[in-house]
Amino acid sequence: MKTLRLDQGQIEVIDDRIAEIMKTKSGRERLNMVWDAWTFFEKRIRAYMKNRHPEWTEEQIQKEIVNRVTYGSK
Repeated sequence: MKTLRLDQGQIEVIDDRIAEIMKTKSGRERLNMVWDAWTFFEKRIRAYMKNRHPEWTEEQIQKEIVNRVTYGSK
């Protein structure tokens, strides 16, 4: 079994099996996967924010989503 090592210089580790699967996907398929992941994330964080802060406006919720996605760098 291959062990994975994470260090400060390493951004991410992709399992070889996943890399092989991703190579079979077209650019459009990979883009659709990213879009689906973003949509899933955005809906979940929006619902969480609405539940946690029912008094917030849509603008405030959107700003918080951007803040979380950019890790506060915007």
